[in-house]
Amino acid sequence: MIPLLPTLSKIAKSLIAGLSIALAVTCCQSPSNSVLPTLSKYESEWIGKQIFRNECNLKIECLTSWNEGETFPSLGIGHFIWFRANQQESFVESFPQLLQFYRAQEIAIPEWIANLPSQDSPWNSREEFLQDIDSPPMRELRDFLLNTQSTQVQFIVNRMQKSLPQLAHNANDPDAITALFIELASSQRPAGLYALIDYINFKGEGVARQERYEGEGWGLLQVLEHLHKNRNEDDLVVQFVASASHVLARRVQNSPPERNEQQWLNGWNNRLATYSSAADQ
Repeated sequence: MIPLLPTLSKIAKSLIAGLSIALAVTCCQSPSNSVLPTLSKYESEWIGKQIFRNECNLKIECLTSWNEGETFPSLGIGHFIWFRANQQESFVESFPQLLQFYRAQEIAIPEWIANLPSQDSPWNSREEFLQDIDSPPMRELRDFLLNTQSTQVQFIVNRMQKSLPQLAHNANDPDAITALFIELASSQRPAGLYALIDYINFKGEGVARQERYEGEGWGLLQVLEHLHKNRNEDDLVVQFVASASHVLARRVQNSPPERNEQQWLNGWNNRLATYSSAADQ
């Protein structure tokens, strides 16, 4: 029996480590859990305003946009993207998920959207979208999105809270990524939480296989893994910004030339800089 003891010890340690990460991940699925900080009403409103500023510079007309060089519209304070039927992209669609969230909250969406035969975007091109930009249905949609900002913030925050199990499941080192996520969430409130919430809304979790160029992603998982490998003694939020900047520069380098993503890199870095400035407040 003695030769079995080291093996049993290893198994026990493995089980304990696995249970620890499982508990941490399970705990963080709940917004009210003590492991992951709970946002106050003020913090939620502040973060929502920052996201609206990042995406739209607080302009109402920007709530219904179709950016030049993109193949889909971006709607709401988080610029949630909406694909037409059978559209294939290297990005995760988010506007239909927001519509489902409205329904779950028992908030009536504009009738013309509710009556669409499917949840697909009704516009086939940017030109068609822009021709419709001042139509009564589009004005109704902008008013609806303006008046339901708090629900959109809840949706964005909820996405962040649900992301940790996905990140841990896909990480090379689940323990380290979970610990880093929780540490960042508690760093220099609300800066760390803002960085997590905004970056996931901005560039995704990084776990979807279609969100890759040359096999490399650009979401939160990739930022945290790069940060974990290159961490130093500097402020954690500042290091997160540097890591995200590296990951986004790599994305641009790997991107298809016809997308000309270099044109957006300065704006992306300016957005990342708001995480550090939030820590200075």
